[in-house]
Amino acid sequence: MVSLHSSNKVHFGSISFSEKEIKDLIKAWLAISFVFAVLLSKSLEISLFTSFIISSLTVGVGFIFHELGHKILAQKYGAWAEFRSFDQMLLLAIVMSFFGFVFIAPGAVMISGRTIGKSRNGKISAMGPMMNFIMALLFLPLAITYKEGILSLIGNYGFTINTWLGLFNLIPFAMFDGKKILNWNKVVYGILVAAAISLMLIRYLI
Repeated sequence: MVSLHSSNKVHFGSISFSEKEIKDLIKAWLAISFVFAVLLSKSLEISLFTSFIISSLTVGVGFIFHELGHKILAQKYGAWAEFRSFDQMLLLAIVMSFFGFVFIAPGAVMISGRTIGKSRNGKISAMGPMMNFIMALLFLPLAITYKEGILSLIGNYGFTINTWLGLFNLIPFAMFDGKKILNWNKVVYGILVAAAISLMLIRYLI
C-alpha cells in the first residue's frame, strides 16, 4: 500500500522514499540511460531514441534495482538509507560519452544508524550485485528467444550489462561493494564472483 505522509515521504510498506530521493533516482536513471544510449547508438548504428529506450530498460533499470537492493535491506535493519545523486559526476559522464568514454559515478545510497555493523554492512553491500545478477537472469529468456529486433537487443544487452555491473561492483577496492563484502565474508564474496563468471559462461554456451 502506497501513501504520502505529511513528512513528504512516500511509503511502500516499511520502505520509505523522500521526494528528494525520488528526484535524485530519476535524475541518475535518465543520465545513465543517456550516457549508454550515446555509446550504444554509435556501436550499433541505431537512432539515439531507440538506443535510449534500450539503455533505460537495461542499464537504467539495472542501476535502479542495484541501489534499491542496498536501500531496502538497510531500512529493514532500521537504518536511515537514501540515494543521493552526484550531479557534477553525472554531467561529466554525459559530456564524456560524446567522446566515446564511459566514466560514471551516478551517486550512492547514504546509510547511517547504530544498527549497522560490519556484518550487516557486508550484507547490504552484497544486495547490489545480487540484484544485478537477478536482473541478468530475467533478461536471459529474451536473449535466448529472440535472435533479432529490439527485443533481442534488450535481452542481450540487459543480460550482459547487468552481469558486468554486478561483477564491476565486486572489485575489492575503495568504495566498491566488493571491499565491504570481502571484509565481511570471503566465502560469500567468492560465491558472488563465481555467480558472475557462471552467468558469462552460460550465455556463451547457450
